[in-house]
Amino acid sequence: MTVPLVESRLPLPLLRRGKVREVYEVDQDALLIVASDRVSAFDVVLREPVPHKGAVLTQLSAFWFRLLARAMPHHLLTAAPDEIVARVPALADHREAIAGRAMLVRRTTPLPFECVVRGFLSGSAWSEYRRAGTLAGEPLPGGWVESQPLDPAIFSPATKAERGHDENVTFAYVVTALGQALAQRLRRASLELYEAGRAFAAGRGIIIADTKFEFGTTADGTLLVIDEMLTPDSSRFWPADSYAPGRGQPSFDKQPLRDYLADLKAQGRWDGDPPPPSLPDEVVHATSARYLEAYRRLTGADLETAQ
Repeated sequence: MTVPLVESRLPLPLLRRGKVREVYEVDQDALLIVASDRVSAFDVVLREPVPHKGAVLTQLSAFWFRLLARAMPHHLLTAAPDEIVARVPALADHREAIAGRAMLVRRTTPLPFECVVRGFLSGSAWSEYRRAGTLAGEPLPGGWVESQPLDPAIFSPATKAERGHDENVTFAYVVTALGQALAQRLRRASLELYEAGRAFAAGRGIIIADTKFEFGTTADGTLLVIDEMLTPDSSRFWPADSYAPGRGQPSFDKQPLRDYLADLKAQGRWDGDPPPPSLPDEVVHATSARYLEAYRRLTGADLETAQ
């Protein structure tokens, strides 16, 4: 786990390679998802990997899938390398490459929306509110400040974008695309998962400001939560002891990396398009430390202990 994984190459059919993950076909019922240590910011994949990032995403997702299974069934079959190899003998010589960073999951047909839940006014939601006084196209009261709590939390869906930015849409748009019953089911499941996760994290000194879920349906129509869940890549994690509304918050994610790149953009030293600039070692290490600390706080264990 000490050597960062930039890209996995396994003896299975590659279904797709995303910004962070490779998805392999196992059989008609299962897929293998491998999280690399690649990192993206401003929709650009950077040259330098972040050590341990893929393992944090995988192991933290597996932790949440198991913890919140009563709230919503999930696609995870196992994240244990020995169990994966037993199911997929072709991976016997690749155990080191998959250990800690691979999940064997049920196949689903993914639904074409990011199911975002926002408990605080931050990020693109804060930008939209400042610009138009709305969130996901719906009006909000005036006079709110950055990082303001949203009570109750707001379901704020977005379209999935293979390239470029996701686009925030209204709930009515989701209803038109998927039908009233399925759209309401997605909203209800997303809010329930968020509230359960937020309550658990609060007891460990972390505020989950917002997050996004993805869902898929199995061949028999069962709805499952898929991909990753409540990780530093899909969520904003804030330390509760330093939270104060009216400003941006420190976070357990790739904020050091974003801040460095944003400063380069402000100085006119990078235009935001590929190729990306190189990252200093201290930025990479600071980002890795944020991911590891989020894992430790939420699970109560160091990452190496959990392997």
